[in-house]
Amino acid sequence: MTKKLLILLFFLGSCCLHAQSPVWRTNMDDAMAISNEEGKPMLILFTAASAPSDLQNEVFKTADFAVWSRDNVVLVKLDLSDINADETTKEQNLRLKNAFGVDELPEVCYARASVRKNKTTFTALGKIGYKPGGAKYWISESNSILHPIDTE
Repeated sequence: MTKKLLILLFFLGSCCLHAQSPVWRTNMDDAMAISNEEGKPMLILFTAASAPSDLQNEVFKTADFAVWSRDNVVLVKLDLSDINADETTKEQNLRLKNAFGVDELPEVCYARASVRKNKTTFTALGKIGYKPGGAKYWISESNSILHPIDTE
């Protein structure tokens, strides 16, 4: 009986952990709509296939990040090396990379966006790249960007 209960708990735990996986959007228009609807800033990850995987492995794949991101941001992943993306998307992603001043990949930009008269305006909140120290440290640094008054 105990063995069956442990197996059941294991499967339930696995399902709950899977349900916490972050949802990364790849369409900027969809992400902006969700961001404005939920009142959350966007976390825009600029990356490429050749980019180092430290940020992905040490931060984005953790349960701490999954919980934090769900409560605080709308996740957007712009892969600058995506060969399957159409030309319009590739151009848009490159323009955004340049507009946000992204020099190294991967890099995260926090921003809000508004659309008026068919013109999109981004308000940059800050940028952050990989920082050694794990997910909790990275989240703390991100919180200081998103809530600068709270950290003074």
